[in-house]
Amino acid sequence: MEPLGADDPRQIGPFKITGRLGRGAVGEVFLGRSPGGRPVAVKVVLPGPAADETFRRRFRAEVDAARRVQGLHTAPVVDAGLDADRPWLATAYIPGPSLQEAVSAHGPLPAGTVHALCAGLAEGLSAVHRAGLVHGDVKPGNVLLASGGPHLVDFGIARAIEDAGTLASVRIGDPGFTAPEQIRGDEPVPASDVFSLGCVLAYAATGRHPFGAGTPDEVVHRMAHGEPDLGGVPEPLAGMIRACL
Repeated sequence: MEPLGADDPRQIGPFKITGRLGRGAVGEVFLGRSPGGRPVAVKVVLPGPAADETFRRRFRAEVDAARRVQGLHTAPVVDAGLDADRPWLATAYIPGPSLQEAVSAHGPLPAGTVHALCAGLAEGLSAVHRAGLVHGDVKPGNVLLASGGPHLVDFGIARAIEDAGTLASVRIGDPGFTAPEQIRGDEPVPASDVFSLGCVLAYAATGRHPFGAGTPDEVVHRMAHGEPDLGGVPEPLAGMIRACL
């Protein structure tokens, strides 16, 4: 967490803002506290997207859909300000490093830990898909390692499956962890999340992406014509990852 800057908000809706958690393509994320002291993560849309009515309609649809997600391994929606000048979404705050931070600092996870990670993330994705959503951006930075298990976060970019044909298409996701159809610009589907899960598990087990690095086109080519690099991953974990990919 970073301290607040001079221009950062001190209050968003009912939440007192105490720190900055990060910034993405369309929003900033702050740590806040409810009047009763509950910690929350508040994602605020940047001014540019906030002025786009098409984006605002999409954001509203995504938030309404995200409210339906119920699961131990997700971050439930607490509140939202959809009519604010800069719309915002508050979710439960999950303390703990991201998978990306943990692997960068300490290296690959033991096989048993990756098995537990898989079980938690699969349960979280099941909750997302039961709610009619596709997460669309499953990557190590969106997996938080809390004391009670992994949590899948950042539903600000998730899409409701039933609305996928009516919402303007935007390319989301990290090419290193994104299904080929998404990189091509197609709408994500539940199987896209499963593919991304396999890439995330491979990263957790090896510290590298199973299809290597490079431009999106290079990665997609290897996805289509090559085999994932799972060297050093023991069975049955390697087989489980291959099944996702």
